[in-house]
Amino acid sequence: MAIKDELAAELKDALKSGDKARAAVIRQIETEVSRARSEPGFKGEVDDDLYVKVIGSYTKKMAKSREEYLGYGEKGASRAEALAFEIDYLDRWLPTLLDEAATREIVEAAVAELGVDDPKMAGRVVGHVMKSVVEGLDG
Repeated sequence: MAIKDELAAELKDALKSGDKARAAVIRQIETEVSRARSEPGFKGEVDDDLYVKVIGSYTKKMAKSREEYLGYGEKGASRAEALAFEIDYLDRWLPTLLDEAATREIVEAAVAELGVDDPKMAGRVVGHVMKSVVEGLDG
């Protein structure tokens, strides 16, 4: 199911159940998608890729705001909690990132496979890793 359709179903459910926080974050994402579509030079489809991009950008901004609210102590705690809910809720539509250990393992395997021992060859290693990761996603 497309993210747009999932969000529409989630919004309907949120409204039926009176879940104002969930309804608000879904509406905000739809607003952000509309903004992205109306940007000068937008030449794409309103598809999952756009939604992932918008959700990623939005959660990044909210994470930064959350950190600022946490710095306000008790005064900012409730807003920081609301932002944490939004970030956690939207996380399921974002790609899963590798942790440091998994990333290190991939890079070390690439270094071994290429036989690279000169730090000046880092670009070659990065290119190899990126190519192999993209092929892994496609295959």
